[in-house]
Amino acid sequence: MLAGVETRSVSPVFVGRADELDTLNDALARAAAGEPQALLLGGEAGVGKTRLVEEFATGACRRGAVVALGGCVEIGADGLPFAPFSTALRALRRELPAELSTAAAGQEEELARLLPELAETPTAHRASRGDEEGMARLFELTARLLERVAAERTVVVALEDLHWADASTRHLLAYLFRTLRTGRLLVLATYRADDIHRRHPLRPLLAELDRLRTVRRIELGRFNRQEVARQIAGIRAAEPDQAQVDEIFRRSDGNAFFVEELAVAADDGCRTGLTDSLRDLLLVRVESLPESAQRVARIVAEGGSTVEYRLLAAVARLAEDDLIEALRAAVGANILQAAPGGDGYRFRHSLVREAVGDDLLPGERSRLNRRYAEALEADPTLVPADQRVMRLASYWYHAHDPAKALPAVLDASVAARGRHAHSEQLRLLERAMELWDTVPDAVRAGLRPVDYAEVYPACGCDPETTPLRYLDLMAEAAVAGRLSGERERALKITKRALHLLEEEGDPLRAAWFWVQRSVLIRHQGRGDGWPELASAQELVRGLPPSEVHAEVLAKVAGWSMVHVPGPDAYVAAERAVEYARMVGAREIEMDARLTLAGLMVASGDVEAGLAELVEVNERTVAEGISNVAGRSYVNLPSSLETVGRSREAVPILETGLAFAKKYGQFDKEAWIWGNLAESLFTLGRWDEAAEAATKAERVGQSSKPRGFHARLLAELALARGEVAEARRQLAASREHYGTHDVAPQHHQPLERIDIQVAAAEGRLLDARAVLERALDSGFRPGTHFETWPLLVAAAVAEAQAVGLPAADPGRPKILERIREAAKRVATNAPVWQAHDRWLRAELLRAEGRCTPDDWSEAVAAFERLDRPYDLARVRHRLAEALLADSDGGGDNARDRATELLRLSGAVAEHLGARPLADSVALLAQRARLTLTKVPARRAVPADPVEALGLTSRERDVLRLVSAGRTNRQIAEELFISPKTASVHVSNILGKLGVSGRGEAAAVAHRLGLFPPDPLAARSAG
Repeated sequence: MLAGVETRSVSPVFVGRADELDTLNDALARAAAGEPQALLLGGEAGVGKTRLVEEFATGACRRGAVVALGGCVEIGADGLPFAPFSTALRALRRELPAELSTAAAGQEEELARLLPELAETPTAHRASRGDEEGMARLFELTARLLERVAAERTVVVALEDLHWADASTRHLLAYLFRTLRTGRLLVLATYRADDIHRRHPLRPLLAELDRLRTVRRIELGRFNRQEVARQIAGIRAAEPDQAQVDEIFRRSDGNAFFVEELAVAADDGCRTGLTDSLRDLLLVRVESLPESAQRVARIVAEGGSTVEYRLLAAVARLAEDDLIEALRAAVGANILQAAPGGDGYRFRHSLVREAVGDDLLPGERSRLNRRYAEALEADPTLVPADQRVMRLASYWYHAHDPAKALPAVLDASVAARGRHAHSEQLRLLERAMELWDTVPDAVRAGLRPVDYAEVYPACGCDPETTPLRYLDLMAEAAVAGRLSGERERALKITKRALHLLEEEGDPLRAAWFWVQRSVLIRHQGRGDGWPELASAQELVRGLPPSEVHAEVLAKVAGWSMVHVPGPDAYVAAERAVEYARMVGAREIEMDARLTLAGLMVASGDVEAGLAELVEVNERTVAEGISNVAGRSYVNLPSSLETVGRSREAVPILETGLAFAKKYGQFDKEAWIWGNLAESLFTLGRWDEAAEAATKAERVGQSSKPRGFHARLLAELALARGEVAEARRQLAASREHYGTHDVAPQHHQPLERIDIQVAAAEGRLLDARAVLERALDSGFRPGTHFETWPLLVAAAVAEAQAVGLPAADPGRPKILERIREAAKRVATNAPVWQAHDRWLRAELLRAEGRCTPDDWSEAVAAFERLDRPYDLARVRHRLAEALLADSDGGGDNARDRATELLRLSGAVAEHLGARPLADSVALLAQRARLTLTKVPARRAVPADPVEALGLTSRERDVLRLVSAGRTNRQIAEELFISPKTASVHVSNILGKLGVSGRGEAAAVAHRLGLFPPDPLAARSAG
């Protein structure tokens, strides 16, 4: 069945478009099979997008689908928030009332923001401080609603004229295209391609959607001459004259609408009166209408995309019979048509409406808008309730009556905020600021902050009695800009507000704007936000406690926890909690307590800090403080991970994912996915970790979570021996993090991975340079959870490079620096005590004096933890030490080494940790141990050199390359020419897949191809 679709085209013959229709029908078949489909249909105005949608919709209905049509509404240049979705949902409600009611059960009040009919008495919306996720939650509920409605019945949602879409509609559509995963659902959106200029707001959305593999984009081209001839034949119901076809094809250039207009005009006998001007072409048939019909057409053109009959009657002020006769003439001439639902009229083609509107005189346009506004004020039932305030605001604004327009525009901004349409709210607030100085003082005096300024800073004024101020509008606009993603506009507003406040002497209000500016600058990657927070902190210094003061302290504490953790951050968090309690700012208090709890864990008070994190999580969930609750689902598992309790973190993270999804907290969901990936990696669930990190990419909108995800993928690639992929992900992570907001928790892991990549590629000096920069910068208290792995990675790189001539100079100094740095790093949890023992053993190995006892301590420490990969690595080193121990140990040592290698190899094979698996296999081979219980990834050849495809001569050359010999020295030792030596070296580099001699030496060293054999030496002795 077809919900809300009317046949609108003049020609009864559907021309061309076979390929495009096949694509749509294929998508319909996939949707019917339970695979949701997303399509974009673009083309210039008049090319036939609507007719193609009609044809497809008719066929879909014949196949049993329900088709719901929604069109983006334009009032002047203003789109109504969510208008196409509201129309489509209304149509679905008419056709599938029971299914939609069941799907919306329990969420009616929130979904009523899109479809007011779902809630009989909608609750007045008054958002909390954490309501910035409200729009995202609405998006999630809409997606789930559509999936449920389409669970048993194929549903097509077709949204037309996306080029007019408001920002909220664009955001919701993008969310649906990204997240729809189930249901027999097809979402199709059309847009006018020739309207998408370089700065059109739809352009970045199209670019974003193009990157999604799940979205198909169809570009509709113009008709060729043959298709034009068929179209004309369909319109005229007769074969056209070929000369006429040539003429119309030339003038229309294949545009279906122009073909139709020219063909009809020719039949009406006015071809000779047409000019080449598009405007004249569009207006000629309007001007041929009776005067009353022309007048009605002009009224409809100024009323918006669709004008309800009763509203049109009130504005036209014609006798009912005269109005109906005028409408009949306009509809009969295919100028107007009945709107979907049959409650009003619209132009059959938007181009004609634009031309008629542009033809109005300025005074005529203002007068018509005034009449629309007056009619709507006199009888608000003339338009649907969900459109009333927006349209009234538009009519009064275009009527150029500031005294009437300002309150109407402010009412519309409140309505937009209530629907989480923050982009529209921002546009309306900017319009209100434009009108502010043109409005009489008496009108402004009657406006109260309590009605219009939800984010009114608590500056000691009573919002019930104090008049609304211009700065209140700026505050509201700044927050709307941040929530809508229009952060540059929001930054400009905060800058202007702070400039005005320089003369006001209002420190609390100024501090509030500085806090907003700090958040915006961090989101834009233009700085770390500290100078702005410092300005806010200075402004509130010495003032009595207030909500603004508490928020400043909380933001400072949160910033310090991330950037400069330590005692000062701890004190700042304690003060923020104290001030928030004094002024009764519950949400700020819980936010500050969350920060304080994280700092408690980092400072060593682990159990008390974790207990506080759990309490904040439970209370904020119970009290509905969703913003802080979402943050707690990030911070609590993260703290558990830092103290080595990954297994406890995973179920909390899984609960947090459901919470973040429910409340539409996109960025928090992205961080949670990242934390889950990290804990899964630690627990040895690497495939799940990779999947979690990849899923996070589809959710997060901010760059920093993406930097985190790329870092995790780099770590995973390194462990699996995919060095090139690790290098690529490392570069991506750096790009996402940027250079303007550097935090230890972000840059220290990147330094560690940089060291590991350089070591894997044989660039030890580069690895040392990275380490020395990190050591020179110092490690702040509270960053030990990232410092220990970094120091271990550096020590491992040094130990693995023993025997490389280029690595020996400078080693004692760098090892001593690592030891000194480790003395200042906390060991307040078993996991960091284990890393401390691992580091000591690696440093001794690098010095050639490590004993089995040193590695036994590290193994014992890791055996108490849930870290299978780390345990496998230290077990491998203990086995190596046992086999190399010159003091003997006999068969017991060999048996123990065998078991250790068997355990390490099994873990490496299971995880896909190729470098560790290869090292285990080679060590076992050199020691002539049989690891029968290790499932082989591939057969280990008797000679590992042969496995690399090297000839006997190339083996000799590689041995000398590993010893640091030049080509000339190799030639002299092997009695060959330097040129022949050079050829052998080139062949070796190609077979090893490396780019230089240093990397070749590193590969040979890592694989143990030419080691001094301690077993053979002991036997000889």
